[in-house]
Amino acid sequence: MKTSCAALAAILLSIAMPAMAADYPAPKQGDWIAKDFKLHTGETMPELKLHYTTVGEPSGQPVLVLHGTGGSGASMLSPAFAGELFGAGQPLDASKYYIIIPDAIGHGKSSKPSDGMKTSFPKYNYDDMVEAQHRLVKEGLGVKHLRLVIGNSMGGMQTWLWGEKYPQEMDVLVPMASQPTEMASRNWMMRRIMLDTIRNDPDYNGGNYTSQPRLMKYAITAYGIASIGGTLAYQQQAPTAAKADKIVDERLATPITADANDFLYQWGSSQDYNAGDKLEQIEATLLLINSADDERNPPETGITDAAMKRVKNGKLYLIPASTETRGHGTTGNAKFYVEQVRQLLQTAPQRTM
Repeated sequence: MKTSCAALAAILLSIAMPAMAADYPAPKQGDWIAKDFKLHTGETMPELKLHYTTVGEPSGQPVLVLHGTGGSGASMLSPAFAGELFGAGQPLDASKYYIIIPDAIGHGKSSKPSDGMKTSFPKYNYDDMVEAQHRLVKEGLGVKHLRLVIGNSMGGMQTWLWGEKYPQEMDVLVPMASQPTEMASRNWMMRRIMLDTIRNDPDYNGGNYTSQPRLMKYAITAYGIASIGGTLAYQQQAPTAAKADKIVDERLATPITADANDFLYQWGSSQDYNAGDKLEQIEATLLLINSADDERNPPETGITDAAMKRVKNGKLYLIPASTETRGHGTTGNAKFYVEQVRQLLQTAPQRTM
């Protein structure tokens, strides 16, 4: 299945819609309030609202699914992801599994700056997001042990943190489109430029804007083309200047639905990410799924290979690059690894739940 330019823009802007008439039970929505939530800054929020989506019944084996930056539970219900995994006979058959998909702090319908606090909203990071997810699972939903934690991009990085912070609380970890090492190199440089561009737009006005900053769409488009899409795919789609211009024009014409403050918080929350110090603490069976053409996590640096040697029960599945893959966006389509997930769940040891 090829991904169109419009679909790539949707991935970047996280405007994914739930699959219609999917072969799995209807998703259910819920909200839970985490009382006195303490963030890494030392600040405490008296009430932190966490929105979540579930698929399947609580009697099934619990699975936690974590979305990417700017996404939400809805963005994980796409035909390319949920449609390949949650249906009857599929690896995460919702008649057997209880699938939990939280909206991370600052995302979707969970508490976020645009709810009213704007830049007064506490600064959060990935550790805070994982702590909130953990409280939702344990306190809000009463789940004591997870069969699987699986996440993509930001959710992949958070999956690493789950394995380190709560090593005995899951059987299997599947981080995707991620590596457990410090946010750095081109990945952070491009993010920094994108965020600074928005902040320095006069329209931003220190976060007190009356309309979304005009430079925002240019910053988002530049970062997206530089860090998602796949080299071979772009060459196939835009072998001439005219076709390249058409892609850029289509991207710039795509409406920006994100709120600027929400966006800055979401992408800025990755700055201090580093899951590289505690890899030896991971006890679960771990399958890292990356794409060979991932612009943000390039395998040729050797960083991922070195990190994986420190994971006791871990292995890497590297999706070969092709005109069908989409670089960092490849793992949004589960067709590339559906059988690997199936085999993993069939063979990974199961602890007492």
